[in-house]
Amino acid sequence: MAHPIKHFRTITRHRHAVIRNCFKAGIGWQGLFHDLSKYTPTEFIPGAKYYLGTRSPNEEERRLFGFSRAWLHHKGRNRHHFEYWTDYNPKTRTMGPVPMPKRYVVEMFCDRVAASKIYKGKDYTDSSAYEYFLPGKATRFIHPETSDQIEHFLKLLADEGEDAAFKAVKAWLKED
Repeated sequence: MAHPIKHFRTITRHRHAVIRNCFKAGIGWQGLFHDLSKYTPTEFIPGAKYYLGTRSPNEEERRLFGFSRAWLHHKGRNRHHFEYWTDYNPKTRTMGPVPMPKRYVVEMFCDRVAASKIYKGKDYTDSSAYEYFLPGKATRFIHPETSDQIEHFLKLLADEGEDAAFKAVKAWLKED
């Protein structure tokens, strides 16, 4: 059974939470454009059809078909996903992860915090995003530098809270 209204509410609540986080992190303008592709038919229809409420509908689509068309569309249009940042390496002649620009690492941090809050609800803690990140670390196809950066901020959030984490993210963004 499709749940278009529930899905719309969930993605909109998530998007607004990311926008708030982006303003805290110093990338407010960028945050205003966060995840707009989720409202396109390619992503919205499967999202409503496979709506779960407690995790991404892409997981259900993937379970049923072995892949998610909505996710393939989404990751190819949203630079805050590390999966976007892969390219052909002419030296090794293979595809591989490349480092993400800082502003997209920051948006990824904002996204992960917001997603944890939306999906965990009242069970959310400042360590939720870090706890979600850790189990997939060994098999994640992400540039090591990018992985270390996002893990550092998620761990800081877990250990010292939102104020300290967003202060550090904002300062790191201003470096260079």
